[in-house]
Amino acid sequence: MQSLIKDGKKRMDGALSNLEKEFGKLRTGRASTSLVDGIEVLYYGTPTPLNQIASVSIPDSRTITIQPWDKGAFSDVDKAIQKSDLGLTPVNDGKLIRINIPPLTEERRKELVKVAKKYTEDTKVAIRNVRRDLNESVKKMLKDKDTSEDEAHKAQDDIQKLTDDFVAKADDALAAKEKEILEI
Repeated sequence: MQSLIKDGKKRMDGALSNLEKEFGKLRTGRASTSLVDGIEVLYYGTPTPLNQIASVSIPDSRTITIQPWDKGAFSDVDKAIQKSDLGLTPVNDGKLIRINIPPLTEERRKELVKVAKKYTEDTKVAIRNVRRDLNESVKKMLKDKDTSEDEAHKAQDDIQKLTDDFVAKADDALAAKEKEILEI
């Protein structure tokens, strides 16, 4: 039973860390290297993550600078940023690619909060799916007479407590992200 619950905790942790990654990609009006993490550059015909062909830095709170190590990759990086769904325009001066992060409009902030809520809801669904899998495993163990009814009920209570804890953590993460997005 303990290993079953431990496995469930690990899977729920994975769902939460995935939520954090998704939140990192949401633009909040501040520069962050995680904004460009998901960008893939077509480098010599191969899709390559941006951070593998260039150094990405944040000189100030509203600017991201990208410096490709290969001079021939500047135009490829430029195109990849423009094609991304970030809605940002890179400025290429031949030595550095600068991305200025404009302040968000009120309407855009509300849209981002909706996206954050959707990510959180998806995470909660994933957590509940883990709970369902664990409960099915407990029922199977009970059916196969691998455990007693008392242990099975205790395990189901523990699984429910674990689920409630992780759902609360997801809600807390959403509240923090929502505050960050709406902050002017």
